[in-house]
Amino acid sequence: MRGHLAIPHQTPTNKLNKKRQMANHKSSLKRIRQEQKKRLHNRYYAKTMRNAVRKLRATTDKAAATEMYPIVQKALDKLAKINVIHKNKAANLKSKLAKHINKLG
Repeated sequence: MRGHLAIPHQTPTNKLNKKRQMANHKSSLKRIRQEQKKRLHNRYYAKTMRNAVRKLRATTDKAAATEMYPIVQKALDKLAKINVIHKNKAANLKSKLAKHINKLG
């Protein structure tokens, strides 16, 4: 074991508290808790959006894709509005999905 440092393994006690809270102020501890909660919320909705886009891209039936498009478009706009994704990313995805639907025959 020459040249290796023995670093004890640290396991998080809570799934939300993966990072150790090193803040000294009550307000900054609260801010850390709020950010963790918001990050999980954003990750959930971003993942849901990605799955919806993936499902629409996998669709080969034009009628089904046309029905799904407004739902996905609405979700993209909502996520862009609350800054989960960037507004240009939402616009690019909507454009690509529209092209995909138009190519279906």
